[in-house]
Amino acid sequence: MLQFRLSRPALRVLALSVVATSTAAAQVNRGAATLPAPIDTALHRLFASQLYASSRFGPAHWRTGDTYTTVQPSPDDSDAVDIVEYSTTSRKGHIVVSAAQLTPAAKPGTSRPAPLDVENYQFSPDGARVLIFTNSKRVWRQNTRGDFWVLDLATNKLHKLGGPEAPESSLMYAKFSPLGDKVAYVRGGDLWVEGVKDGRITRLTNTATRTLVNGMTDWVYEEEFDLRDGFRWAPDGHAIAYWQFDMTGVRDFLLINDTDSLYPFSVPVQYPKAGTTNSAVRVGVVPVTGGASTWVTVTGDPREHYIPRMEWVGPDRLIIQRMNRLQNQDDVLMADAKTGVAKTVMTERDAAWVDVVDTIRWVNGRRDFLWISERDGWRHVYQVSRDGSQTRLLTPGPYDVIDVAAVDDADGWLYIIASPSNATQRYLERVPLSGARPPERLSPMGEPGTHRYDISSNAHWAFETYSSHDVPPVTRIVALPSHAVVDTLATNARTIANVRPLLGAPMEFFKVTLPDSASLDGWMIKPANFDSTKKYPLLVYVYGEPAAQTVLDAWGGNQMLWYRWLANEGYVVMSVDNRGTPAPKGRAWRKVIYGAVGPLSSREQADAVRVVAHEHSFIDAARVAIWGWSGGGSSTLNAMFRYPGVYQVGMAVAPVADQRLYDTIYQERYMGLPQDNTDGYRRSSPINFAEGLEGKLLVMHGSGDDNVHYQGTERLVNRLVALDKQFNEVVYPNRTHCICEGAGTTLHVYSTLTRFLMTNLPAGGR
Repeated sequence: MLQFRLSRPALRVLALSVVATSTAAAQVNRGAATLPAPIDTALHRLFASQLYASSRFGPAHWRTGDTYTTVQPSPDDSDAVDIVEYSTTSRKGHIVVSAAQLTPAAKPGTSRPAPLDVENYQFSPDGARVLIFTNSKRVWRQNTRGDFWVLDLATNKLHKLGGPEAPESSLMYAKFSPLGDKVAYVRGGDLWVEGVKDGRITRLTNTATRTLVNGMTDWVYEEEFDLRDGFRWAPDGHAIAYWQFDMTGVRDFLLINDTDSLYPFSVPVQYPKAGTTNSAVRVGVVPVTGGASTWVTVTGDPREHYIPRMEWVGPDRLIIQRMNRLQNQDDVLMADAKTGVAKTVMTERDAAWVDVVDTIRWVNGRRDFLWISERDGWRHVYQVSRDGSQTRLLTPGPYDVIDVAAVDDADGWLYIIASPSNATQRYLERVPLSGARPPERLSPMGEPGTHRYDISSNAHWAFETYSSHDVPPVTRIVALPSHAVVDTLATNARTIANVRPLLGAPMEFFKVTLPDSASLDGWMIKPANFDSTKKYPLLVYVYGEPAAQTVLDAWGGNQMLWYRWLANEGYVVMSVDNRGTPAPKGRAWRKVIYGAVGPLSSREQADAVRVVAHEHSFIDAARVAIWGWSGGGSSTLNAMFRYPGVYQVGMAVAPVADQRLYDTIYQERYMGLPQDNTDGYRRSSPINFAEGLEGKLLVMHGSGDDNVHYQGTERLVNRLVALDKQFNEVVYPNRTHCICEGAGTTLHVYSTLTRFLMTNLPAGGR
């Protein structure tokens, strides 16, 4: 899960695999051992084929203000790629790195290897070399460990970094120095730097152990602060600032692997559960020639605060964000990189929580920086002087800035993502840095939905990806500020043609007013052959927590197509965003749930079902199912246990049954410490209300889930057994939170969900 970003869903419903166990009371496949052939075929098409996959552009990077590079299939080798540079003005392209140049030399006595598989790349600042990332391995959520190669474009010399002692796929976060003469990377928990001309390798830190790492982060920072790459080059290349994590005292959570060897073994993950010991984190500065690190002086117990962001301001100064453990105070520090002395220049506070400012952008000749705050009740951008003495609001008005897209300091414009009149959509707008005018919308009025942007350094061009609930993503180059389309980079014409038969009736967006006058956004999908005189069963998709919205006017991929297909089989499918979800509706909307995440969200979800069923006679209030994943799994349990009269069927995937079992950063951000808020944790944990279960419940979990531990589901099983409650459970051995590892996993997950739904809540109007 994570902090307020308005864009990043913590729930990534991808897939599952292998059958599992039925616990305590019921057979998983009761009454439906197999799915009818047409249904089975449809699910295979959705989850075991590429029929509906969207085409992908890139990886692409802006190289200058008016040129960009991207990866394209090589005309000389169908299995390889070239890196091609394009001009936005002429639209002409030329190969800057060919597949032949990306082919390593053959070792003596062996045939020449295949060209490198380019997963990502980076040009040196002078353009003389390119850094290639390949052969990557997954580390928790992402593939952040792999091999890095440097290609010298003048000599065509291709060199693998790390030296002969570096194991395969062992380097992380490699990046050029600002001068392009060196590359720094993390290996084995330590920071290294390598010369690109002479290949000389210098180990900058040598303190790494299992519980101490340099230049990378621990599990909880990666998951909840989205911080992985843990070092930053100084602007002049003379030094590197880095995070050091001392995980001593953080308890190991043991993931038990029962299947991959004759005897089970455990996989330890250092995981701080709510209220327990955190890592001690500090920032050091080390010369690239090696030597002792200078540590930045940050007052207080390093285990009782966080350092989620750090960047260089100039050759000798750092700007650091330090948050207290409760995350209701964020101090901005300026630190002297030579002495380590740090001074607080501004402090952000909130009665609930504050959100990390992901990127601090500089304006006015680097005399001022941009800061995002909810201090006036809305998420706004402020211009703050370098010493913190002056603050000026740039985006006044009753609306939220969802994100800062770009700053055009030269022409005096701030580009933002916002949607003042519709919380389900996303648009590019701009305001003058003078802050004198309301936002000017740049995204086309005739394209309602979601627009995402990657803007060039001079803010004159952007990669724009547009989609809506009925339109798969289309990626284009647009000129700014006119938003004129210069070129279409990914049309997804094949996907659009393939999904058309599934779309049926348009998705309907609506608002529902609850008995307490709260107004919630929702969407609804009806059957293609909808008959308003009949009553249909209702399936509710829920998340309901501060990490994600479900009601977004954007392409939802195969999961959304599954809803379309279910609707055409005879269900009404609906989703509603309760208060406390990260919709751009103001601070009060988002933070009303502080101290108790579950009670209000579950009540509003149940109220929404009641109101919608009352207002729409075609919804059968006696046939209602609910399902969700992660936080949505928790919401599903709360719905089934607290409101048994509303829901007859529930499907909870990877739920947090007991809030005390989740991690420090996420849980404490929204609920405080469990030692200080015992009642809030009790009232928010569905396990404490399990006696209310009356309907049909399916719980699914991966036993290797390092994020939401299977431990919580096991405790829930014990509670339901003690209460003699009947339920169904499917456990996927060694699968993580996405339950996506292993052949056939995704198909099996959605087949199981579909089978359970259709068996216990048959489709069709009556």
